[in-house]
Amino acid sequence: LDTLEKWVTEIFSEIPNNGLPKPSFDHLTQPFDTPEFHKLYRVVPIRKVHSLTITWALPPQEQYYRVKPLHYISWLVGHEGKGSVLSFLRKKFWALALYGGNGETGFEQNSTYSIFSISVTLTDEGYKHFYEVAHVVFQYVKMLQKRGPDQRQVIWEEIQKIEANEFHYQEQTDPVDYVENLCENMQLFQKEDFLTGDQLLFEYNPEV
Repeated sequence: LDTLEKWVTEIFSEIPNNGLPKPSFDHLTQPFDTPEFHKLYRVVPIRKVHSLTITWALPPQEQYYRVKPLHYISWLVGHEGKGSVLSFLRKKFWALALYGGNGETGFEQNSTYSIFSISVTLTDEGYKHFYEVAHVVFQYVKMLQKRGPDQRQVIWEEIQKIEANEFHYQEQTDPVDYVENLCENMQLFQKEDFLTGDQLLFEYNPEV
């Protein structure tokens, strides 16, 4: 570590600090509040697949990285057990798979907005009923909204434990990729969370 610290100091200490704050674009609110966004678009795919994607544009969630509300919601939406959206759609022979969430990339999450998407891989029969499929997804989201997170702290803690286990027992990655990831984290998280901010859940906050 002493050697590494010496190298980093030698290489990077010459880079001047201009003292400017990190740019923020949070004044550019609701960039998707346009008639074009509130529409259904049909795209003809190159390969034979039917996929329905529903996308919401939400306020920026970067500041809530210790709570990870979108990760929590995607966990509930992507659940495959009894009573889940996918379980219901499979019984109807309308869907093969479902996933939702936010990729936490600059396009999907930044200081202006956060994107949340739910994608359903449809069967041929499901494609004929894609309006009903969309309706089921909206019903499920509405149910989550009505019931609120208060009764689900156990689920949040379960997610927290699973993510902690994955963090502690993760395989060693390529050092270059690891350093690149850390550099990105330095732009997003508090100093004490550079190593863990993109993976661990720290605080349960039902209001968020």
